[in-house]
Amino acid sequence: SLQQLGAGRSNAVGTVTLVPSVASTTVSDQNCASGSTVLFTPTTGSAATEIGNGTMYLSAVANKSFTVTHANNATADRTFKYAILG
Repeated sequence: SLQQLGAGRSNAVGTVTLVPSVASTTVSDQNCASGSTVLFTPTTGSAATEIGNGTMYLSAVANKSFTVTHANNATADRTFKYAILG
């Protein structure tokens, strides 16, 4: 485990697809803590557009979960990879 961390790898990562037709998506992750920072990388064109439009932000961070507020539309392929720090 320590060698993997030293090589830049972590198990505090995942994938999330924003829920269509609602204004927020909550992600459960055992590695999340209330003081964590969550970083997103878009993996689809729709996800990149969501970030580019400025309609997505991390609205809450708690122990074992975080919430993303985003545009309320029917787009179903807004998929991101995320990494949790801290």
